[in-house]
Amino acid sequence: MKTRFAPSPTGYIHIGNVRSAIYPYLLARQQDGKFILRIEDTDRARYVEGATELIEDTLKWLGLEWDEGPIVGGPNEPYFQSERKAIYQAWAQKLIDMGRAYADDTSPETIDKYRNLCYNEKRPYLYRDFRPENPPEWHEGIPLRFKSDPKIRKWHDEVMGDMEAGPEVQDDIILLKADGLPTYNFAHIVDDAEMGVTHVMRGVEYLSSTPNYLAIYEALGLEVPKLVSLPHILAPTGGKKLGKRDGAKSVTEYRDDGILPEALLNYLACLGWNDGSEQEIYTKDELISKFSLEKIQTSGARFDPVKILWQNGQWIRKIADKQGIDALYARTAGFWPESANDYDDEYRKAVLSTIYDRLKTLSDLREMTGYFFADPIVDPELIIGNKFLKKFSEEELSELLQISASKLEQTEWNANSLQQTLNELLAEADKKPAELFSLIRISLSYAPFSPALHLTMSVLGKNTTLARIRNTVTALENH
Repeated sequence: MKTRFAPSPTGYIHIGNVRSAIYPYLLARQQDGKFILRIEDTDRARYVEGATELIEDTLKWLGLEWDEGPIVGGPNEPYFQSERKAIYQAWAQKLIDMGRAYADDTSPETIDKYRNLCYNEKRPYLYRDFRPENPPEWHEGIPLRFKSDPKIRKWHDEVMGDMEAGPEVQDDIILLKADGLPTYNFAHIVDDAEMGVTHVMRGVEYLSSTPNYLAIYEALGLEVPKLVSLPHILAPTGGKKLGKRDGAKSVTEYRDDGILPEALLNYLACLGWNDGSEQEIYTKDELISKFSLEKIQTSGARFDPVKILWQNGQWIRKIADKQGIDALYARTAGFWPESANDYDDEYRKAVLSTIYDRLKTLSDLREMTGYFFADPIVDPELIIGNKFLKKFSEEELSELLQISASKLEQTEWNANSLQQTLNELLAEADKKPAELFSLIRISLSYAPFSPALHLTMSVLGKNTTLARIRNTVTALENH
């Protein structure tokens, strides 16, 4: 078995592109086959410098290693279409020799006239109806067209089932452009044949072009590979294909936002595929083991940005719990607040161990950990306005904090002892946990939420904890 991912280097790589890489990768790995990366770069007008490297980096980040292609090489080099020009022209010459392709020097203005004529006559525009009677000999500088043989075409799609199309959708499509480079319609057929690709997976938007592809396969005497049409990824509201306006981002943006590669791979693999179980968190090995073409759904799958965040949070916890906090910490470079640069790795790991179960993305570290690295701005209004504390006077709140500081000062500074002291404080002060603990928590962090109080104090240390409580006492007394 051989599958392939054949992107065009025309800019950022979006999630729809990536899903078209994930499925052929999973299938090839499951069947001990080969996964090919091929760069379809014949559209030089849309070529973006650095886009190929971005594609390669994205696949590596997701763990989708390719067996043949750029960097790794292989028996069918080159893997850049722009370097395979002579190969396409040799195959095109076969079609010319058998009378199934012709040069077409018709001007764009004349082609527009043909199109307008069909529009005015309210009939479909098909170029084969205007095929030139005496075409010139083909050479670079003139497009080369396929001479179609319109008839009923039947084929089987591994996702969509048995398909059929009539002659009305088949036309004299362009095989080679004037610059001598092939169109996608021709190049992918030649490349897949030469590289031995057995399964062609691509978006369902190519389904309407399949009759034209089948005609070329037939003319060249090639075996048609298994065709696998992948349904669209839809906008969250459904009804249309997902676009940037609908909240879709490039893979690079997800990566920069602190989404883990395991989570994005997990989410995209399940976006249009399900193994029939209730399982939602899959490792790459589990996806390889359970993937099947039969379980790819035929309808579009709605994109759910909330689900990505949920799965990412699950993966953050999974890595920390299964592999250890060091493994998760290794992923966090670049996601800490700037003030964290003044602290060593061990302190940051201690902070991470208290906060990781609240993270949805690694970038949350910037907003959720700032008070561990710099004293927060003291704001008595946050205490007075708290729903659990607004019934107390400022004098009562100040007194509670002073009692707490005095008792904490006598405590051995570790998580277990601190938890015991906090429980004793509750009994002595005769207050509810939501009241006393909220008061101390806000005094330490002035943040909307923080980890368990005894863990927060343990990481902050005795001096910092007591200093912040006393600073809040002073602020309340002077408010």
